[in-house]
Amino acid sequence: MRLVKESAAQSYNAGSIRAFGSPPSFPMTAPALAPTPDLPAHAVDAATAHLKDILAVAIEHGPRSVDGPRALVVYDTRTGLSRALVEAYRRNLPESDFLDFDGVDPAEVLARFRGLAPKDLVVLVQSTNFRLEAFRIRVELFKLGLKVIEHVHLSRMPGVQGEHYIEALAYDPAYFRGVGRALKGRIDAAPLARVCGGGEELTFASPFEPAKLNIGDYSEMHNVGGQFPIGEVFTEALDLEAVNGRAQIHVFGDTSYLSNRPETPVTIVVERGRVVGTENATPQFQQVLDIIRRDEGEVWVRELGFGMNRAFSRERRVDDIGTYERMCGIHLSLGAKHGVYPKPGFKRKDARYHIDVFVVTDAVYLGEEQVYADGNWIV
Repeated sequence: MRLVKESAAQSYNAGSIRAFGSPPSFPMTAPALAPTPDLPAHAVDAATAHLKDILAVAIEHGPRSVDGPRALVVYDTRTGLSRALVEAYRRNLPESDFLDFDGVDPAEVLARFRGLAPKDLVVLVQSTNFRLEAFRIRVELFKLGLKVIEHVHLSRMPGVQGEHYIEALAYDPAYFRGVGRALKGRIDAAPLARVCGGGEELTFASPFEPAKLNIGDYSEMHNVGGQFPIGEVFTEALDLEAVNGRAQIHVFGDTSYLSNRPETPVTIVVERGRVVGTENATPQFQQVLDIIRRDEGEVWVRELGFGMNRAFSRERRVDDIGTYERMCGIHLSLGAKHGVYPKPGFKRKDARYHIDVFVVTDAVYLGEEQVYADGNWIV
């Protein structure tokens, strides 16, 4: 269970809420974790290089000067991945302030946030997800006019997955911005789309909502930054009932917020925008469908996501579903919830779920143009 994108007014990067159930009451500090080994030196070096590009090109955060923008890095050291990222930020932001979340009072964290000026930068390096009572960290930081880079749920990506995560931080603006905008242009003009894979085909016989970009270009957004890694273009059908066909699901987000990969892909059968049947459904996948049907009555297919991050594929995965969502390929959302695209008949209070599922994809067509082949976008 993926975290749901918030309203278009807050932009794609503004934050997320839980997809399964209501948020629990969080303590003032994150729960304890068993320590994990350090990542190898080459991974720290790679993180240093990738974060340098993110800071300079995507976030446009310049070197510290007397009157220049400041940066505050709030971190923990519970996992090898968090420690690697903190070291990489120390190398890139040597004059900036670093605050260990576990070593200070929550009031000090809030005071440090509020002592920053608009366009200053806050970096959050979180093995879990920092909580400060009712303070929704990323959303509130954006309200203060701050730039934000968020790394979250790092504990879900142990060992070599941490190295995959670091590779996914590589920022190639020509690729992300060029291919991302090309996809958006084609999506916005397409009369229909087809997703083909594993001998199945899912058809979207409808034009699409204006596509949203998560490509590291914030020049036309109110907020600067968000959760990293990045790399996605997403939309949904203007007419949700125009979605029909079959699709094979190779990974889905389960009730533990983890990437669940069945031994055999699950086939979903979609009629008039709703999942009406399955083949090879595992108990865990069936549980997801049962929960949605219990609370929403039926299982809608809403988001059509075009993941762009080439560090992730069907074979190269990470356990955190919110990170794996950037995987280069197609993902869908199951459930009625999608805050970015309001639809008649979908009430916010009744729409509870937005579950990411990843489709076996051999080809994607927008109109008559093939835009995906051999694991890559070809626009």
